[in-house]
Amino acid sequence: MSRLSASFEGNTVPGRLLDWKLWLALAAGPAVWFALALIVHPGFRPGWPLAKPWVFITLCLIYPVLEEIVFRGLLQDWLAQRFKRRALYGLSAANVVTSLIFAALHFIYHPPLYAALVLFPSLVFGYFRERHATLATPIALHIWYNAGYFFIFGL
Repeated sequence: MSRLSASFEGNTVPGRLLDWKLWLALAAGPAVWFALALIVHPGFRPGWPLAKPWVFITLCLIYPVLEEIVFRGLLQDWLAQRFKRRALYGLSAANVVTSLIFAALHFIYHPPLYAALVLFPSLVFGYFRERHATLATPIALHIWYNAGYFFIFGL
């Protein structure tokens, strides 16, 4: 059993789908979107993805897949081989460092508060990378989080 798969025995697709923590992470997306909408009051335009479908597809499908391959598939795995200890609250040092780098790179295109807040979903993606020993789960979560966020908040 590899180091990444040691933390979760349900590494089959049915096993992953029965993971209550995954369902909690999926439910967290709409809860956060709703809370942000109440706080920020975005100009909700539900039709914008139809006006710019390639932008929406890029933001919600292409970027999440590429980012998860690079950050969770390459960087986090590489760091996991070098860091042998856990960090805080069951999060690995590799996940924390990867998430800090991931959030830092979002400062290039996002306002500072939004870029800093990217740290939290990144930690979730990294947690499920290690828990399920696959990129499928963090990719699915990343797509779900981006789709909801960009649908509600636009560009």
